[in-house]
Amino acid sequence: MITELSDLVNRLNDPLFSRTSVMRTGCPIPSFGNLSSSRVATLGLNPSNREFLDSLGKELTGSERRFHSLSSLKIQSWEEISIKHLKLILELSNNYFIRNPYDAWFKKLDYIISGTNTSYYFPTLGACHLDLIPYATFNKWADLSSGEKNLLLELANDTLGMLLKDSPVNLLVLNGQTVVESFVKISAVKMEKRKMPAWDLPRKSTNVAGYSYFGEIKTIGGYRLKKKVLILGYNHNIQSSFGVTTRVLTSIRNWITSMYNKR
Repeated sequence: MITELSDLVNRLNDPLFSRTSVMRTGCPIPSFGNLSSSRVATLGLNPSNREFLDSLGKELTGSERRFHSLSSLKIQSWEEISIKHLKLILELSNNYFIRNPYDAWFKKLDYIISGTNTSYYFPTLGACHLDLIPYATFNKWADLSSGEKNLLLELANDTLGMLLKDSPVNLLVLNGQTVVESFVKISAVKMEKRKMPAWDLPRKSTNVAGYSYFGEIKTIGGYRLKKKVLILGYNHNIQSSFGVTTRVLTSIRNWITSMYNKR
């Protein structure tokens, strides 16, 4: 993983990143949890700025720190990065869920994969979280312009394949419609879409329909994976979609469990 992490860090020197709201003082996040020992990975868009900053916008420090920055590594630019620094970045990445995880975001995801007998958390372990774009932005994804979103996807369109190629991951769970659409864009995988009435979210006028997505992939971003990976997704963003009830979460969990056991 050191080689892959070095590649992610070096990309921060690309002038195109200056056209984005990427937090270039913060390190890339290769994974949340230990990818090299995970057989299940959830997938999001990009890391939250809260992985580096508190609610007032100040950098997390001490025991509150989640990931390294230029200041915590005591360097002025990413061009000064060394193997020692890369190992420090990877250590915090691997140990994310035993330090100060952003539980308000990850606990629901951990629940929906729990039927696979894996977890982000000790003692079960066996799962991690990845992002299509392993760089935090100051603004939330929904607040970025379409031009910036496309540029970020272009700059990072091969990073997921690079990270997954030698991993033991055999299930990738896509969290929400935007993640599904973005994943399809970078991978060209064909996903089977099915209406899931049990996942419908009630609204005063018309309910928000629930959909599942299923596919398999052997290559991504120009990288051939060690094994065929099962891809499962759903259209609701379970952390932010209004009305995602415990019943809906449990139904999604049971579907993921059933599909995984059939693989």
